[in-house]
Amino acid sequence: MSAATTRSRTTDRLCAEAVDLARSAAEEAAAPGVVGEHAGLVSEGDRVVTHYFECKELGYRGWRWAVTVARASRAKIVTLDEVVLLPGSDALLAPEWVPWSERLRPGDMGPGDLLPTDADDARLESGYTDDERLDPGYTGADEPTPNSPLSADMAELVEAEDAEVTPVVPAHLLAAPTRGSIASVAEELGLRRARVLSRYGLHIAADRWDEAFGAKTPMAQAAPATCVSCGFLQPIGGTLGQAFGVCANEFAPADGRVVSLAYGCGGHSEAAVMPTPPQPAQPVIDETRVDPFPLRPTQDTGSVPPQDDETAADLGHS
Repeated sequence: MSAATTRSRTTDRLCAEAVDLARSAAEEAAAPGVVGEHAGLVSEGDRVVTHYFECKELGYRGWRWAVTVARASRAKIVTLDEVVLLPGSDALLAPEWVPWSERLRPGDMGPGDLLPTDADDARLESGYTDDERLDPGYTGADEPTPNSPLSADMAELVEAEDAEVTPVVPAHLLAAPTRGSIASVAEELGLRRARVLSRYGLHIAADRWDEAFGAKTPMAQAAPATCVSCGFLQPIGGTLGQAFGVCANEFAPADGRVVSLAYGCGGHSEAAVMPTPPQPAQPVIDETRVDPFPLRPTQDTGSVPPQDDETAADLGHS
């Protein structure tokens, strides 16, 4: 081991004793009252020492002020190198940064927010996209995409007419496609969307909708019937229209939502009519009859049977 290596591992005495200089530098850089006790020192090299001070600032638990001092060769004066706030072994740190595309959740978007889909032009032209939920709506090739409404018969017809094949998707064209090309036919049929839902995108959308308003929900389990027979169900087109629709009952919990045909609720249009509660009979008043009300009770209304005067005299009654 060389002498230089031995000296570099030995803490310099003057730098180690410069605690007051390091504290003054830390207090100057920090807010008043946040520099705590001296928490030790570390030899960084030959005549270079870092002093650590506790940080009392709120929100920085476990952090330390690190002040590095140094001394030139054969010099008696210790100079300040740098002051920085560093986290310790038990410091409270911010969570690891996550890209926005991984943090975004359904329902996070608000008015004015834009959600760009992740796509690469080169991959898009080759028929692939970075977003697995989408497929190219039109690739410029002779064969239509698996989920495209453009049938194989239409593609064969265009090929038989020697149509011009455009090398890019219609969304990237600078001018209108030439008449007779596949792009022109797709535009006339309303198929000029650059991308459409892939089979994977259809499946995850169906799973998400079925989980929210599907047959296994508590509301559907207690419903009198399913949405497929409800008059408030508004059908939707496309592949998902075979299993889903839109609820149009303003009193239903799924009003304006996409619901499964197997879903149901108490607002079903054909639900049984609730029986009317029994009503008491109306009182009958006969206004043409007069009921007599005697002012004095008759003799036969008491608890003692009526007697003549002679019997009453024998008994001593007056």
